Formats: sequence, structure tokens, C-alpha cells
Amino acid sequence: MYTSDSYPSQSDRHHIALLLDVARRYYVAGESQADIASAISFSRPTVSRLLTEARQRGIVQLKISHPLERLASLEAQLTEAFGLKSARVADASSDVNTASEVVRCAASLLVESCNEDSLITVSNGSAVAATVSAVPQMHWPRSRVVQMIGSLGQENPMTDSPEVCRRLAWQLGGAFHALSVPLVLSSSAIAASMRQEAQIAATLALGGRAEVALVGVGTVQVGRSGHIFDAYETPETVAALVKAGAVAHICGHHISRDGEHIATPICKRTISIDPERMRQIPLVIGVAWGSQKVQALRAVMRGGFISALVTDKQTAEQLLMSPPVKTPQ
Repeated sequence: MYTSDSYPSQSDRHHIALLLDVARRYYVAGESQADIASAISFSRPTVSRLLTEARQRGIVQLKISHPLERLASLEAQLTEAFGLKSARVADASSDVNTASEVVRCAASLLVESCNEDSLITVSNGSAVAATVSAVPQMHWPRSRVVQMIGSLGQENPMTDSPEVCRRLAWQLGGAFHALSVPLVLSSSAIAASMRQEAQIAATLALGGRAEVALVGVGTVQVGRSGHIFDAYETPETVAALVKAGAVAHICGHHISRDGEHIATPICKRTISIDPERMRQIPLVIGVAWGSQKVQALRAVMRGGFISALVTDKQTAEQLLMSPPVKTPQ
């Protein structure tokens, strides 16, 4: 506030008005310094000095930013905090747009990470299926897509691994290798026998040699793993998962909050890529978003089961509220 001794004089008022006029002409109207000098009958160097003075006095406050800058910062923080090779964070204007923006980012990362000779392996689920649908049409006839997890054979084949695998191969213009066996078999003995079948063993081995994997991340709440395992989770299994601290499942394998694989009786009956082999795939892209996924994502990143994450801004911010974790070497 001005005092009686410091209250601006008429000349001060005229000078401030001049600074405002010059600043608005230059920064708002986009006029050149030469045009401004001609309009107000000053030299161009004087106009330059007036613009400098306007910045120094706070009349002009420049802000240089872009929405992508904040997203890039979040991506860098995720990569550093969780030991990832890559991260993509989508920013959506509403909850309705979140899914479409995340899967668009995931599809972009997948294509950028592959080439016309790539061997890619995929799991199942709505996030993976939506990502595949967002992949642009390519002409990569030498590319191959491999199913990494058995089939659910339930009510929604569009999100089941065989159909997801086939659609991705079609989008890329390449070949696909199906895993013609259910995800969970009736006994561990039958599962062990099926893993030794030549075609199944070859497909699982091929998927383990993939350069890139695309996977979803499931949540486990109070021992329940969602519809994928509904038919197989007995009260005993649920109790065992609770006792082991299971919070996530990925490619049919349950993971504890500490990132450890939990070897349940269901696991012995499951046909899927081995979790230790999964860790060795050069790039495993996990696609998931939402508050309900935060604990599961922390677990699979802590265990080194995914090496790239695609999510939304809100989920990224929640993940970064936890202390950094170290993944296995």
C-alpha cells in the first residue's frame, strides 16, 4: 500500500501506463518491438528497455508450461522410484476418458517398443484387450504374437487370451501362436502332464523368449481374486491367500504385498508362463489404473514382474505417495 510520501505521482502513473501498454502490445497482441516503437514514437532500444523493466517490476510475469511437462515429471519419478525401464502417464479430462487415454498410451508404447521382427507375448483381461484394440494397423509380416496364459473359456471371449493374441497379430500383420489349453485344470497332475505336451511346451517356451510382454494386473481383496479364479477359490485357498498377504495376481500367479510369488494349489494347476521366466523378458508392459489397483501395482513392481507401467495421473500420484521400492536384480 502506498503512503502519503510514496503515493505515485502523475508522472509515475503515466510511466506505469506506458509499461502496461508496451507489454500488452508485445505479449498479448504479438506486435514486434519495431512496430511498437513506431506506434508510440519511441526507439526500438527504448521499447526493449521498457519490456525489461516491466518484467523486473512484476508487471509481466511469464509462465512457461505445458500439460505434458507434469506428466513427463510423473513418468520420471515412477521410473526412478520403482526401478522401471519406462512409464507412461495419461491425463484424462474425466473418469469416462481415463480408460481410453490409458490404453492409447499403452498401445503407443507397445508399438514404439517393437519392430517388424519382434516376438511379443500377451496375457488377458479388459485392459490388455482394449490396448490391443488401440494398436494402429502395421505391416510387420515377420512379427509373432504368443499367448502367455491359458484360456478362460468363460462369458467374454473378447478379453480372453486367444482372441487378444489373434487380434494383436492381425493389427501388426504378423503370425500368432495360440496356447490351446484352459488356464486352470482340474488337478496339478493333469496340469503337469499338459505342460509336457509338445505343442504347449513349445508355445510356453516361445513366450518366455519374447522381447516384449503386454499384461494386466489383477487385485486380490481378502483372498478373492475376481472372476478369473471364481470357480477355483475354495475357502481353504482364500484363507491361504489371506495368510500369505496376497494383494495381486499377474498372468495367473498370485503376488504378496512384498512382491513375492505365492505358490498356491491353484498355481500348480495353472497353465501360464513361469513367473521367474517372466521377470527375464526384456520389457514387460503392465497396464492398469484406478485407486483399487495401487496396492497390486506396488506389489508387482516391487517383485520386478513388470518393467514398464502405463497408468493415469491420479494412480501415478497415489503410487508415488509410498516410499521407493527396489526390484530384484
